[in-house]
Amino acid sequence: MLNFRRLACFIVLSALLSSCLPPDMLQSTVQSPTQAPAPTSTPPPASTPLPTRPAYQPGELVEYVAQAGDTLPAIAAHFNTTVKEIRAANAFIPLDVTTMPPGMPMKIPIYYEPLWGTPYQIIPDSQFINGPAAAGFDPVAFVNSQPGWLKNYQDYAGDQNMRGGEIIQFVALNYSVSPRLLLALLEFQLQALSGSAMPENVQDGYPLGHVDTSATGLYRQLAWAANFLNNQYYNWRAGSLQEFFLTDGQIVRPDPWQNAASVALQVYFSQRIPPDEYSNSIGADGYAASFRRLFGDPWTTAPHIPGSLRQPFFRLPFLPGALWAYTGGPHTPWGDDMPLAAIDFAPPLSVGGCTATDLFSTAVADGIIARTGNGIVVLDLDGDADERTGWVIFYLHIATRDKVSQGARVKAGDPIGHPSCEGGKSTGTHTHIARKYNGEWVLADGPLAFNMEGWQVRNGPAVYLGYLERNGQRIKACDCSDAASQLQSEYR
Repeated sequence: MLNFRRLACFIVLSALLSSCLPPDMLQSTVQSPTQAPAPTSTPPPASTPLPTRPAYQPGELVEYVAQAGDTLPAIAAHFNTTVKEIRAANAFIPLDVTTMPPGMPMKIPIYYEPLWGTPYQIIPDSQFINGPAAAGFDPVAFVNSQPGWLKNYQDYAGDQNMRGGEIIQFVALNYSVSPRLLLALLEFQLQALSGSAMPENVQDGYPLGHVDTSATGLYRQLAWAANFLNNQYYNWRAGSLQEFFLTDGQIVRPDPWQNAASVALQVYFSQRIPPDEYSNSIGADGYAASFRRLFGDPWTTAPHIPGSLRQPFFRLPFLPGALWAYTGGPHTPWGDDMPLAAIDFAPPLSVGGCTATDLFSTAVADGIIARTGNGIVVLDLDGDADERTGWVIFYLHIATRDKVSQGARVKAGDPIGHPSCEGGKSTGTHTHIARKYNGEWVLADGPLAFNMEGWQVRNGPAVYLGYLERNGQRIKACDCSDAASQLQSEYR
């Protein structure tokens, strides 16, 4: 009998510790949506058929062209094979490869899985994230130029009343998802940009169909949707998304050639759209058509993640001399669940909990402060003050007192502010730190692991657990701040 293999998910998403939670998720945490689907636009009577693929023989070599952001472990998971087998079939791949060069042809040994989904790709990944493709796009001006009801809609977000376009901009910034992605979603489901009449479910509080009393109103519904989409996008990136279900229980396994953005949208619509409309919503006549009508052909944008991406040298985010604790292993930088891109450090304190400290968190590299907010400092390393391009460091829980100003230029090791509990729910004073490249959150573990002074981040058995490793040494993350979790910076 043929041995059909499945790779185990290498990231466990059950949270055993909760050292911090960003503001958007204080009252609403993401759940697997099982509620009634939201109303959608009616597809045309004769929609474009979805393409399909044949079954393959076990181990058969198939053609694959690398896509932006691909890594060997993720490709292996998608094709139900191993990195070792991929390397054997593609001897030219360097041993130290991180991201694969977009457009590079490869031979992949495939092990067929039944119930594959469609190979139709909805949008490229560059149009999913709030990256270079979104630079120069003004969602507020765009919304105000459209005839639909969204421009006049108001909701409370970010401690103030916001109109439709401002809500889009706010959610896109926090979750680092494209404002075009969100606008096309609202147009497809709610005719928010073309319809003059506000649908009843918008007035009822659940416009996207996620029925949760702590997620009422368009802002919280959009924040939920952005978070849910991010979960699927980065699970595909990590190779841990293997299958999903339609609302009637049908199982779908994403096509191995798929891209992260298309898979994220497939999962979203699988749980928001009735099964008889699902194929239309993810095909050329569904969400993709709404996106094209609003913004043109999405596939003209360049890939946002290059091949062989390398992280610059980073210092640890605190001054030398004191022992800081590694209190949080890989967890989400904003929202809930995925991506596992952020880690936490806490200063030495005489008293635990949310205690003020005079110690500073510091810049890990030279750059410019692109944004500050409630507990937030965003350090842009390419110096253009636009966090949608280049390497960016996101800090959370930075105290208002002595916080660096937006627009300030800093050197590696310069103070940016005191660690605190500001900017979200926190069980103790600490600094939360994550990386983005061209708008995409970069997973803390993997081929491009977070590296600070040679300490590389490794996932643990659960969210917030994990390790720092360097030259055979291992530091274990623990919110207890015990001796086993402590380390010092060596740069003066």
